Amino acid sequence: MRWTKSLAAVGVGALVGYVAAKQFNEHQNLSPEKALKVAKEAFKRQGPISGSWIHMKTEEISLDDLPYTVYRGGVSRSIDGTTKQFEFYIDSVTGTVLDVSEVS
Repeated sequence: MRWTKSLAAVGVGALVGYVAAKQFNEHQNLSPEKALKVAKEAFKRQGPISGSWIHMKTEEISLDDLPYTVYRGGVSRSIDGTTKQFEFYIDSVTGTVLDVSEVS
């Protein structure tokens, strides 16, 4: 009888720990390095890039009246022999590139 209660308690504790860890990991921000990697992969689909950067701290922005917590970064690309620079905002939770603009 004691073993079954102990086993049940261990099982419930393990289940609660698993669920708590899963919830914690799902609501964590991407690291800036991971966000930059995701953005670079998106830009590489359009052609090669020659350089990239990202701010290490998140920023709060509003796009279409919706608030986002984002990383701001940029990439350099050679297009028709001219180096062009682009700045982007990437969602710090989902890794979605939200906005891209060419820097003049």
